[in-house]
Amino acid sequence: MPNSLAFLALIASPFAAALLFAYLRTDRALIWTLMLAYLFLPEPPAYYDFPLLPQLDKYTIPAMAAFALLLWRERFRAPLLPEHWLGKVLVAVFVFSPGVTAVLNSDVVQWGLIFLPGLGFKDGAGLVIGQCLLITPFLLARQFLASGGAQRELLVALMVGGLIYSIPMLIEIRLSPQLNFWVYGYYQHLFGQSLRAGGYRPVVFLYHGLWVAFFIMTATVSAWALWRSSEDQGRVRLMFFALYLSAILVLAKSFGALLFLLLLVPMIMVLSPLMQIRAALLIGILAISYPLAKGIDIVPEQGLVSAAAQVDAERANSLQFRFDNENTLLDRASERPIFGWGSWGRNHIFDDVSGRILTVTDGRWIIVLGVYGWVGFLAEFGLLILPLVLLWREAGLARDTETTPYIGALSLLLAINIVDMLPNATLTPLTWLIAGALLGYAEQIRHVRLKRPVFEAQPLRWKPVL
Repeated sequence: MPNSLAFLALIASPFAAALLFAYLRTDRALIWTLMLAYLFLPEPPAYYDFPLLPQLDKYTIPAMAAFALLLWRERFRAPLLPEHWLGKVLVAVFVFSPGVTAVLNSDVVQWGLIFLPGLGFKDGAGLVIGQCLLITPFLLARQFLASGGAQRELLVALMVGGLIYSIPMLIEIRLSPQLNFWVYGYYQHLFGQSLRAGGYRPVVFLYHGLWVAFFIMTATVSAWALWRSSEDQGRVRLMFFALYLSAILVLAKSFGALLFLLLLVPMIMVLSPLMQIRAALLIGILAISYPLAKGIDIVPEQGLVSAAAQVDAERANSLQFRFDNENTLLDRASERPIFGWGSWGRNHIFDDVSGRILTVTDGRWIIVLGVYGWVGFLAEFGLLILPLVLLWREAGLARDTETTPYIGALSLLLAINIVDMLPNATLTPLTWLIAGALLGYAEQIRHVRLKRPVFEAQPLRWKPVL
């Protein structure tokens, strides 16, 4: 169980956010508030549970703090919701459809001697508020990270965050994943899953080693993107950072993250920003097509398992295990396909006697599909891919408008994150920050193309408030 320091860190995080917003520019403070909280605060089960509220943890508390600070100091000089009608609809469905899910799941679910409670008003209110907090980074980034300068700040923050995080990673690669236990008093995942290739996969303060590897991959891609766009003497330093982070990613022992790096870096080096956006949109569409293909049973599972077996038998067994669980969970989700089963683990299969959960939900898509149904899935993944669609449209139409070179790399990072949410639940505040920044920039391009006034949040340096 988490120690007192874990809960103290959560309590202290809003005060740390206030300091960041007091002394840094608005865009920079927003990025670092959410990123530092994600990287260094304790994972659940370290959270606070209050009536009518979702669990207050490392994801929700910093989002609430950032929203309150920006509301107080900036007063939101532009609408909070997306300008495009589809964006407004997706946000509304994303936030309020869990309330419908709660209403439709008021019945008790029984598994032999096991009873799962029905959902009531408290559960519905908590789910809706939780969705509001989950999407807050997206809405804030759309307004305050929309400019090209803010997007460069985001790439720089990802790179610097990776450089900082590489130090505890190297410690755990050498000594085994122990930092979370030493600092917060518990281990956040199964220790055996950190054993890889005769060594250790670092976990640090994140949920799993795969999360760490994916973050370092984004940091490495950011470094390469900054190197390509740089034309001053800093190119040598950026090259060193990119090579160093690439080596750290290899040491993180994640084949998937390394494969993503090998896919994205050549695109960044060779393709123009517009071509990168097109490639990102194609990748994103292919990713969200997988759950739809699974739903109509046209995925060639046995062929994929056989191909994996030719590379490594262990990976083939892992892939078969994943497919088996996805199929079982899809059958469960098909019983309530529109709005899902809701919370309390009602989307799982349980042992009738022991009460042990028999299914494993790895991918974010199968979690959302089981809990919130196809409506919730289309709302969440629709919000993530909408910036890519609008960027592709606006950048293609505004050929005479000079665009920032950073949108291509951010688009590819968002698309590959959507891909990674098929096998893993790597939806993080950084995902929402990137998606919101791209959506805001697409709206700015549209304003320029139509010769409308462009709102741009001023990245002012605030006076100290403490």
